[in-house]
Amino acid sequence: MDYSQFGSMIPELIVLGIFMLVFLFDTFSCEKGKKILTPFTTILFGLGTIAIWLLPADGELVFGGMYINDTTTNALKAILNVGVFIVFLQSAKWVESDEVAIRKGEFYELILVTLFGMYLMVSARHFLLFIIGLESASLPLAALVAFNKNHYESHEAAIKYIMTAVFSSALLLVGLSFVYAFSGGSLYFDDLAITISQGQTSGLLIVALAFVIAGIGFKLSLVPFHLWTADVYQGAPTAITSYLSVISKGAAAVAFFIIFVQCFGAVYSEAWEWMLYGIIILTITVGNLFAVRQKNMKRFMAFSSISQAGYIMLGVMAADGLGLAGMLFYIFVYVVSNLGAFAVISTIEDKTGLVGMDDYNGLHKTNPWLSFAMTLAMFSLAGIPPFAGFFSKILIFTSVTGTGSWALYMLVLIALINTIISLYYYLLVVKAMWISADEPKIETFRSACSARAAIWICVAGIVLFGLVPYIYEYCYDAVQNSLSFLLLF
Repeated sequence: MDYSQFGSMIPELIVLGIFMLVFLFDTFSCEKGKKILTPFTTILFGLGTIAIWLLPADGELVFGGMYINDTTTNALKAILNVGVFIVFLQSAKWVESDEVAIRKGEFYELILVTLFGMYLMVSARHFLLFIIGLESASLPLAALVAFNKNHYESHEAAIKYIMTAVFSSALLLVGLSFVYAFSGGSLYFDDLAITISQGQTSGLLIVALAFVIAGIGFKLSLVPFHLWTADVYQGAPTAITSYLSVISKGAAAVAFFIIFVQCFGAVYSEAWEWMLYGIIILTITVGNLFAVRQKNMKRFMAFSSISQAGYIMLGVMAADGLGLAGMLFYIFVYVVSNLGAFAVISTIEDKTGLVGMDDYNGLHKTNPWLSFAMTLAMFSLAGIPPFAGFFSKILIFTSVTGTGSWALYMLVLIALINTIISLYYYLLVVKAMWISADEPKIETFRSACSARAAIWICVAGIVLFGLVPYIYEYCYDAVQNSLSFLLLF
């Protein structure tokens, strides 16, 4: 074995290095030393994020062609790291609370393990490595969902999550067994692409694709694989809910794109295009309609994230470099928009324990800056100009319509109609904060410095990402520099 190949896994090695340092610090430091574990981990992870963002990706296939870290995968890893850094900031006050402080080391270690698994998911070019990454990302999340040991809802959410995760993994493995049989005994993405391009579409392949979509659809909360989402989001600690809603979805979406475009692109119109039509329409529509009915903010954000997953999946329908660039940009904007909303929710919950939408009535009278930040997050998620969410939707819609297919034009039209529905329920939150005549239930308070930093990072991203083209250019250039690896048709 040539150990120099590990040099291509710089992002993974950085995350593992941070994990080991945090683990050793948590295990061997004295009680006084453990008080600085939170800033130590946050600063160390911030430096690691900068390193991943700046270090070049060699784009070479290593470990027998099973792994690659090209410019696209490296860009996504940097985006995911930014999201995790924001989660660390917004959760700093919570992990120092009396109930959680004794286990704060485990919180950071489990987060880093799941992030490592997501790295493997997007860099895998062999289904065995992809499954290892998927399970590394999924199983620790069950422990994170159950992190509030003394809360029944947290235990219930963890059981629902792990049971659904096990079932979806079983479906995915069944589908991959069919793929293995169809390909003549290979699980390499390149080999599958060549086999499919030389053969005819068969019933076995269509069944295999259906099972693979079901398995990965669980991670993305695509309808009808979404039933776990609202209960798990409500029962999990808010910091974990924000992580689930953004980071895991971003990794799964890009992994979905790579698998279906690189492996099964040759049967796009014959096999899996029509499957995704129905799933995307259902995901966007069901997520929007059920979000309208929610009064709990965490359940509200759960159905909002289901709908947003449908919009992200539009990039897969484009099945080209523009679609992937639009997907990366959408994920980045979604990171700052959704985490901005969750930062406000988490701050209010930590101070008051309130998570109901009605509890936000008149919030601007007592906490105007939190109301301002939440308003910008809602506007961005709804796609209101000139905020970043508007431009992310425009770019992903443009990537789909650029294919010239009338079916895709209809898909975008349905998505646009659903955007009007989403505008209604996002503005319900704004109405509660700014227009409701009720007396405010939340008193004036000063949030923690780390939470304020997380909120203002998100606000800056919401405002600037739509006006400064650097981020989209970064995503587009990353895709263009690695197209030869990702898009084989």
